[in-house]
Formats: sequence, structure tokens, C-alpha cells
Amino acid sequence: MRKVLLFFIVLIYSVINGIVFAQTQFPKELDSYFAAAYKAWEVPGIGVGIIKDGKTVLAKGYGLRNIEKKDSVDAHTIFPVASNTKAFTATAIAMLVDEGKLSWDTKVVEILPFFTLYDPYVTQHFTIADLLSHHSGLETFSGDLLWYASTYKTEEVVRKLPLLQPKYEFRTTFGYSNIMYMAAGLIVEKVSGMPYNDFIKTRILQPLLMNETYNSIEALAKMKNVCSPHNKVNEKVFPIELLNWDNIGGAGNLNSNVNDMLQWLQLQLNAGIWKGDTLFTQKQIAKMLTTHTVLPVSQRAQELWPSMHYRGYGLGWSTMDYHGRKVVSHSGGYDGVISYTCFVPEENLAFVILTNSNSSLYNALNYKILDYYLSKDTTDWSAFFLPYQQGGDQREVLVAPVGAKAPTLNLKSYEGVYRCDVYGNALVKVKGQKITIQLLQSPKFIGEVKVFDADTFMIEFKQFPALPQGKVFFNTKDSKVLSFQIDVPNPDFDFMEFNFVKLESVKLPED
Repeated sequence: MRKVLLFFIVLIYSVINGIVFAQTQFPKELDSYFAAAYKAWEVPGIGVGIIKDGKTVLAKGYGLRNIEKKDSVDAHTIFPVASNTKAFTATAIAMLVDEGKLSWDTKVVEILPFFTLYDPYVTQHFTIADLLSHHSGLETFSGDLLWYASTYKTEEVVRKLPLLQPKYEFRTTFGYSNIMYMAAGLIVEKVSGMPYNDFIKTRILQPLLMNETYNSIEALAKMKNVCSPHNKVNEKVFPIELLNWDNIGGAGNLNSNVNDMLQWLQLQLNAGIWKGDTLFTQKQIAKMLTTHTVLPVSQRAQELWPSMHYRGYGLGWSTMDYHGRKVVSHSGGYDGVISYTCFVPEENLAFVILTNSNSSLYNALNYKILDYYLSKDTTDWSAFFLPYQQGGDQREVLVAPVGAKAPTLNLKSYEGVYRCDVYGNALVKVKGQKITIQLLQSPKFIGEVKVFDADTFMIEFKQFPALPQGKVFFNTKDSKVLSFQIDVPNPDFDFMEFNFVKLESVKLPED
């Protein structure tokens, strides 16, 4: 009887353990799906991590860190996570709210007296929550060329906010703003009395043992296990350099990996509690996950995902419903790197996707993971989205049209120093038939210019291979060049915000 009893005890124990193991074991079909998807999309490498019910079911790399060097991606490989930093910034604010040092409704000008916007009323009524909600009235990515690859410091960029013109009424429409999160990082500094990077490190990264997360590109210079960003243009995939984004601060300066980001996501599922310590209260995460700005659900989205009824932006996190659950997420876009974090509180599920390519593969993998855990849907999202990505990878080459007119003035007339009140100075130089335009606050933004048609020229910024060719429009009158604007069609930067006016009395700098 004892032997029989012992047998049944062991059997029951094994069954129970087997059930637990099955619940946390990574499903092989997803593993195979990820392995096939990144190859089909020609993404050099990806990192994927999944946690379910408090256990890590996946922390794995697929493919290569650099397509030329053949080093493999693993769960420790560092990727810039870009705008996934925003949730860290919102969390830092939440901690300060818990400490009573400010409130979500505190006016920004009470902490940053230099903070000024396009309208005095908006300036005086702009709150901390407004900073984090993307409803300032500015258009998405407005002013981003002020910080991107520029020598401007964070505060210098924020001080230029009154020069940016709004597109919408205050608090009415979603307009994604990196500069507002840069200001939020400055708020953390001012209120806490320590640099933003130090606050994030000591209050979040160190308690979570996120020892492989860094808030500076410079910190990665001597490290080996760091991904190389990649672009894909006209069927060719190639590595590009890690661009220094340190001046973006609270809007996107973090660099991390699968293992560390899973720690971060587990904190979200724990509603701010980590190993018995409360880093921020449940009251504050409820505030962050409440929709502050409504996002539209297009007819096409309703057709693709009929279980989705709303989308919104909280404070540092996007929210939506999917298969009857609330889904919280954020993406991050860096030159040649895309990251994505997501958690579903009701299912105790979270995952991170890191890719070293400028592709939307993360979106296909996101819905595949959600479908697997939340439904019986077996849609192949990778196959569905891939043709759209392939179409976007194609690059049109600009050529002068048939019958194009010559420039209205001799080329030397276009040469000079030009001034934009928002950006600063630009330099147009002519040597023989060669023309270049240099945005002086951004050393890498130097473009070779060629004649297109009359006073419209073609330009290409070769140090930014993700950017296509664009056009330069010179405004001339009475045999003089008055100004120019640049138009480079892309989803991230609006060059047309800047109007450069020629300074007649300024001498050209020597070569």
C-alpha cells in the first residue's frame, strides 16, 4: 500500500508539475514562426521575450547583430529602444507624484518658467499630464529636426517650442511630440534635484537589476554585444552607424535588451511592486493607463481586427482593446532599429520585440503573439503585412523632367548664408557646377544639390540613407535669391517647417 500510495503521490506531483511546465513552456509553433518571419522580411536579427503568469517563457535572439560581421543576436544584445523610453519618463513623474512633489495637474510653467508655447493661454494652462498625452496642438513630429543629429542640447530645443506653429486646437487631436517628453525629462531633473539619467538609473534601472540598460549611445562604444542598425533600400540590406540621440533625453535615449525589458514589463504587470517594494502606486499606473487622447479606429482597422473597438494614448503608453482584453503597448523607432513592448494585465502576459531594421515586422509578430494567447485566431500576419513592407522599401530616383528649364540665375547667386528663426543657419556653397547645402546646427546634414527644373533643385543627404532624395525650392525675385525650403518626403521629419531666408550682409565662411 505504501508503494502504491508513493506511486500515486509521485504521479500526481509529476502531473501537476507537467501542467505548470506546459503553461510556461514556450510554444514551438511561435518559435518556428519567429524564425521564419525575420528571414522572410530580410531583417538581419531580432530579439523576442515573453513572460506569462510571472515566468519567462521566451528570451531569445534570432539572426545576426550585423549582417556583415555574422555575430548572433541573443537575449543580452543591446538595441536602442527609442520611444519606449517615454514610459520610463512617465513612470519617473508618477514616482514624484507619489512623493507629493508635484501632481499630474501641476502647470509646467510653475516648474520650467522658460516653457512657452505658440499661445499665451495654452502656455499658462499646460499641465504635466498634457506633456505626456500628445494633444498639445502640434502636428506629429513637429520640430524633430531641431534635436535629430543636431548639436542643440535638450533645454535649447525645448526653448524653441514657441516658434513651432500648431495644427490643431489644444487638447483636441493626437499629435505625437518628442519635444514634450524632452520637457518632461527636464521636469524630472528640476523636481528631483538630480539629472534625468541619474534618476532613471537609481530609481528604476538599479532596483529592477536592469544592469544592461544604458541611457547614452556613447556608453555602447566599447561593448561587443550591441546590434548594428540596418536599412533596406531597393532590395539591398546594409548596416548603418549608431546615431547619437543622447540629447533627446526623456523622449527616447534608452538602450536595452530582451532580458532587461522583461524585468521592466513585469513591473508593469505587478502594478508598480517589485520584490515587495512599491516603486509607484497602483493609483498612478491607473492614471497612466487611462486614455487621455483618443485615437481613431479606421474602417480598415475594423475590418482587419473586428474585436478592436477603441484606441487611445495614456501617459507614456498606448492602449486598445483586442479579443476582449485591454492591451497596453508602445513602439520605438530609431534609425535602422524598431522596438516594441506590450502587456495585457488581465492575462498576466507581456512581451518585447527588438529588431535591427527599419521594418514593421514587429507589428506582424505583435498580433501573432496576441492572437496565440488571447484567441484561436491563426491569421498569418507576417504573410499579410510583408507585401506592404516590400512596397515601402522601393526608392524612386529623381531625374530632371523632359523640357526642364535652367535655373533663372547663375549658380553663384544661390550661394550664401541663410537664416531660419526656428532652426538656425544653413550654408549654400557653389564650386563650379557643384552645389551643397549644409544645415549648420547638424553637421551630418550636408546634401549634394543638382538642378531639377528652374529654381527647384534635387538634394540627397547621403549620411542618412533612410531618407530619400528630396527637392529644394528657391524663392527668387528681381534677380535675387530670397529664401529656400527643403522637402524630403518621409514619415518622420517635416523639413518644410523651416524657411531659410538669405542674409545678404553675411560673408561665406572660409573652406
